[in-house]
Amino acid sequence: MRLLVVGAGSTGGYFGGRLAQAGRDVTFLVRPRRAAELEAKGLQVVSPHGDFTLTPKLVTAGSIPSHFDAILLTVKAYALEAALEDLAPAVGQDTMVLPVLNGMRHMDTIAARFGSRILAGCLCKIPAQLDAEGRILHLSEFHELIYGELDGSRTPRIEALHAFMQNAVFDARLSLSIEQEMWEKWVMLATLAGTTCLMRGSVGEIVAAPGGSNFVNRFLDEAAATAAAAGHGPGEAFLAHTRVLLTEPGSPFTASMFRDMQKSAPIEADQIVGDLLARAVRLNVSVPLLALAYTHLAVYQNRHSAA
Repeated sequence: MRLLVVGAGSTGGYFGGRLAQAGRDVTFLVRPRRAAELEAKGLQVVSPHGDFTLTPKLVTAGSIPSHFDAILLTVKAYALEAALEDLAPAVGQDTMVLPVLNGMRHMDTIAARFGSRILAGCLCKIPAQLDAEGRILHLSEFHELIYGELDGSRTPRIEALHAFMQNAVFDARLSLSIEQEMWEKWVMLATLAGTTCLMRGSVGEIVAAPGGSNFVNRFLDEAAATAAAAGHGPGEAFLAHTRVLLTEPGSPFTASMFRDMQKSAPIEADQIVGDLLARAVRLNVSVPLLALAYTHLAVYQNRHSAA
């Protein structure tokens, strides 16, 4: 199997790098500036599971030589349209696209461009970031990549992908309910992003404030109610775990969106919070906190766009 990883940032660089380190056929589609950086320094990963540096196979837009069997799409949502244009020459009749973007709107965008047949569900769980030197810093022990057919079937292509992903240090899991898992991650992320960005603080700081835990739980209830109205209500075990995670006293946990705001960087407000709000409105679900969070994020986003 030949895999094209679109992006060599903290997510694509980590999982693609681990696969390349394990001897898999992996090529990275990157921008010229990142290509020059990787050619000069190599792909560098600093991780609790072992540091490594490798010389990756690279292509840039306009230089993709042939179709790939699978494409792991790891760009930010606001870069999706440009990425689809760049990767189009890699898409063949039997290519499978695995997007690890947050939310669900990207699935409609990709299907509109290439057809739904090429899509598989995918999500990742990894705390990682790039440092000033372009190294990928893996910040915790967990590093999971989850994938599956959207209809839950075990097709030859997903079985081949599953075999390809094994024994590459990270945890690779084939899910027979990947769409549900993608919705559940969205519920958690929207709540984490909405609460930490709106309150400008970590989970622990919010919980320490008067009414903080109640605020987080009410926000989670709104996100979960929206998912339920869309036919993907989170399970009780997931909700119980998420409530503990997002109301843990002293927790330094924050959303990457909040960290991006602190750096005056672009954010995925439309895709993570705005799209969930839009679906709630269409489904007639009352979500006042979600609406408030999106207004707050839109002010930042509009100011950033105008800068």
